[in-house]
Amino acid sequence: MPSVHIKTYGCQMNERDSEQVAKMLGERGYRMTGVEADADVILLNTCSVRDMAEQKAIGKMGMLRKLRKERPHLVLGYLGCMAQARGESLTKTSTHVDLVVGTQKFHRVADYVDDLLRRRIEARMDDERLPIVDVDEEEGSQSTIREQELTAGQCTAFVSIMQGCNMHCAFCIVPQTRGEERARIIEDIVAEVRGLADRGVREVTLLGQIVNLYGRHEFPKTGGLSPFVQLLEAVCGVEGIERVRFTSPHPIGFRADLIAAFGRLPKLVEHVHLPLQSGSNRILKIMRRGYTSAAFVDLVGKLRAERPGIAITTDIIVGFPGETDEDYAATRSLVDQVGFDNAFVFRYSPRQNTPAATMGEQVSEDVKEWRNKDLLEVVNRYVARHLDALVGQNVGILCEGASRNNSERLSGRTRTNKIVVFAGAPRLIGRLFDVRIARASSSTLYGEVV
Repeated sequence: MPSVHIKTYGCQMNERDSEQVAKMLGERGYRMTGVEADADVILLNTCSVRDMAEQKAIGKMGMLRKLRKERPHLVLGYLGCMAQARGESLTKTSTHVDLVVGTQKFHRVADYVDDLLRRRIEARMDDERLPIVDVDEEEGSQSTIREQELTAGQCTAFVSIMQGCNMHCAFCIVPQTRGEERARIIEDIVAEVRGLADRGVREVTLLGQIVNLYGRHEFPKTGGLSPFVQLLEAVCGVEGIERVRFTSPHPIGFRADLIAAFGRLPKLVEHVHLPLQSGSNRILKIMRRGYTSAAFVDLVGKLRAERPGIAITTDIIVGFPGETDEDYAATRSLVDQVGFDNAFVFRYSPRQNTPAATMGEQVSEDVKEWRNKDLLEVVNRYVARHLDALVGQNVGILCEGASRNNSERLSGRTRTNKIVVFAGAPRLIGRLFDVRIARASSSTLYGEVV
């Protein structure tokens, strides 16, 4: 059977979507390959959150034109968010593309690939190409990403619990690329998690665009608990699952029941990725974020009180339209105040058909670059402080496999999502145990198995 190479850009949701596509293709006998030159089909699963991500995917597809000339029957396709946003126009900018599939049609990819390869065999002519474009909405698409192809020894997995977003932040294109909020039912999600546990998975990460608003319009509260907290309880109750994470939430979704869950659900790890975006109240209002800097700081305090030692990471945008030096200073001050365990800092990137893209007072690239660099220096000081505090301590980790940068060593993550590298035998993969931390680099801990 033909071989397929999938390259994924962007977030964990995209990674999970790619896994589902690979699973479906594998069930039809396709062989997955990590080498582009060996592939009969190359699919780029794209991201639209920032312009740079789109340009990387378009540039990559341009580079594949040469490979197409060498192998005329090669099938090339765009999947995901950029495919959804740009649709048929991608067949004009990348004229050698055969397939454009949006975010609600991943479950159709295998059918389309079958069709394209059959056409190649029957036509036997490169000029017979007619691209397939499918970016239509499909009811129930949130329930199609549910089966997983696990690798040998895999002990962690992403679980998609919903699609779409209703928040409409001024800078964000996600509501356009992923549609409105649509949730899977709890029973289906728990069944998927139970199946993963039976196959050796010990940690699951629940995924959603605004994950902690799961089911708010579709399912009722029960016993004063939101649908999301009900789901957390159910997933934590699955035998064999030792750790539960979720990403990416919104600060306004942290009601009292969710905060309390961190104190009463032992399997819910002490790590929250809590996007801030800006520390300026003026900018937060223009962004349509729905909270103030004081409310954000108060939420962090409540989480730390409920689960001492909880790690807080975040996302921050610098250079949003109209951001003044005073606005940036407010963000810098809040980062200093909270002392995040880590942060992703992004320069604002205009996205088509979003309110922010047409706002006046667009900030220059030079100013964005300076603020980005300056804020990272502040963030990195706290990253180092949090890591250094663990030197000499025993920390519990889940061993995930070989270290990414040194195949002769193993690596795992703490419950607070910090990477630990250590020497050990392959039999340790998939197990939970303590490692004594000997030293810390700028982003990684190093230690020995206790």
